[in-house]
Amino acid sequence: MSGAGPASPSRSSAAPLAGDRKREVLAAGSPIQPIIKDVGEIYSRLLDHRPVVQGELRYFVKEFEEKRGLRELRVLENLKNTVFETNEHILPKCEQAMHENLNEALKRLQAANGMIHKLQEREHEERKLQVDKLMAREEKHIAHWEEFMKEQQNKRAEVDEEHSKAMERLKEQYSEMEKELAKYVSF
Repeated sequence: MSGAGPASPSRSSAAPLAGDRKREVLAAGSPIQPIIKDVGEIYSRLLDHRPVVQGELRYFVKEFEEKRGLRELRVLENLKNTVFETNEHILPKCEQAMHENLNEALKRLQAANGMIHKLQEREHEERKLQVDKLMAREEKHIAHWEEFMKEQQNKRAEVDEEHSKAMERLKEQYSEMEKELAKYVSF
């Protein structure tokens, strides 16, 4: 490569020269020859990456084709089989189990909901009965109170009437006593 490297830079640097002169400079062994050789080596070391890249490519191919063989392919095939088995067998079983369990849970929830509804109805009926009983007691107490108040008014009227009669009798009695006393006093 060092032989090809020096030729390229020398050609590019010697391009303005005529063809005959170029041969003379190269053949003469002039002091430019070592410079061209050094430039070619620098070019091949710094700018020509083909040998390094080729080595890396050979290593890569060796690593993946020779050493590993078909290991990645087998891993991918196993993954594919696992995914296929999951999709075809395990997933339907899981879905079926889920639907069965969800249906059973739904039935239990509906039964529990029905029981709670019945309990609420019973409680509502009991409260209604209690309210009705309280209303009946209250009406009975009100009726009893009204009857009591009527009795009290009747008794008051009787007492007032007796009192009036007694007052009348007393007035009559006092007026008679006054008349009799007037008879005795006038003497």
